[in-house]
Amino acid sequence: MIQMTRRDLFQSAASFAAVSALNEQSMNAQTTPGPGKLGIAIFSKHLEFLEGEELAKGLRETGADGVDLAVRKGGHVEPDRVKQELPGLVSLLRKSGLEVPMLTTDIADVDTPHTEDILAVMAELGIHHYRWGGFKWADNTPLTKQIEELRPRVAKLAELNRKYKATAIYHTHSGVGLVGAAIWDLHEILKGMDPNAVAVNYDVGHATVEGGLGGWIESFRITGPYLKGVAVKDFAWEKSPKGVWQAKWKPLGEGMVNFPKFFDMLREAKFSGPLQLHFEYPLGGAENGKKKDLGMSRADILTAMKKDVGILRRHLVAAKLA
Repeated sequence: MIQMTRRDLFQSAASFAAVSALNEQSMNAQTTPGPGKLGIAIFSKHLEFLEGEELAKGLRETGADGVDLAVRKGGHVEPDRVKQELPGLVSLLRKSGLEVPMLTTDIADVDTPHTEDILAVMAELGIHHYRWGGFKWADNTPLTKQIEELRPRVAKLAELNRKYKATAIYHTHSGVGLVGAAIWDLHEILKGMDPNAVAVNYDVGHATVEGGLGGWIESFRITGPYLKGVAVKDFAWEKSPKGVWQAKWKPLGEGMVNFPKFFDMLREAKFSGPLQLHFEYPLGGAENGKKKDLGMSRADILTAMKKDVGILRRHLVAAKLA
């Protein structure tokens, strides 16, 4: 049972004006992987049923190193409450020995509400990566024209990111009409821009859906210096009851993602950005960010997550990344 409400937690947290001192203290308590090593951050969407101290406790039970914290509508922190709530939550997590290497946001460009507020608080807290994007292709306009129209929007965001020393990493999904699904499109949109300001969050599960044999290998290679984040999940093709082939998300090791090959490539690329673990397979609703009335016990959900964390850790060790 949650011991503190979200409002209780943040009312008792240090004020935003004291964040700098709080951050220095919490950073000293924070454990980080050694040089060339990768930590595992769980996407907090899958832990929306936990708040405050219970969130920290749940993360520790999974064996993860930290959390990719959802600062978006319906997430652990609402965008319009970022100044009031994010510092206290980050302090609590860090004091529990957990990293907060990145945030997941609803930011698409500089006109997204609360964008600068989020970046300012991130800078105060020493968080330098956040997930952005979510663009879609229009059917009635050539892609080349749409790419040229997107580039100025992205360039403005890059300029704002440089002000706050932030890197926006565009998450790659799979599917029809989604910018970033093929990944070559991101190459065209981002080329010539500062990779420390705007970059790619490469999801190997979605990339394998899009390019199962070798396409995912080339889509990984084309990210080049823009590879600043990586998301991990597994899947397999299955037929629906109507005989339609569909990508079905699986626990790690039960699907077709070639993790040994992928992590060898990650090591060779000298990747050092945030590594996130997602849980999209059935977990009683936790896979979709359900907050209550879960179809599984919390203990069973955390046990499943712990198993995936262990499998991922073994892959990292085998690739000399942990």
